[in-house]
Amino acid sequence: MPLIAKNKRAFFDYEILEKYEAGLVLEGQEVKSIKTGHISINGSFVTLKSSECWLIGATVPPYKMAGRIGYEPGRSRKLLLHRREIDSLIGQTKQKGLTLVPLEVYTKRGKIKLKFGLARGKKKYEKREIIKKRETDKKIHEAMTMYKA
Repeated sequence: MPLIAKNKRAFFDYEILEKYEAGLVLEGQEVKSIKTGHISINGSFVTLKSSECWLIGATVPPYKMAGRIGYEPGRSRKLLLHRREIDSLIGQTKQKGLTLVPLEVYTKRGKIKLKFGLARGKKKYEKREIIKKRETDKKIHEAMTMYKA
């Protein structure tokens, strides 16, 4: 599965509880543009409207070779999920503090897929603890490599 785009900030800002995979409803030139690696999911989110899932805020610039006028790069795109998955998401997002965050865009058997997660926002002190842990692990790793040599 070749990875096209990843939302690295989502893993820092949110605690991912569950992951889901969905297909995207795209126009022809969007498919070509995404397969060439031109998509940004930073700052985007998934929402539920009238029993449908939508990706909002993702930017797909127009394909260079397409001659179509009037293309909207930041439009909302429908996600393809099974009904029971949508019903489950509706119930879970009604809980306090849970949201749907896009994580990755990739291809699978020629189709473009979006991996998104059911997430809970992290507090500022949790983020600080992660940074401290990362720094101490780095120092320990450096000290161990010095003693091995």
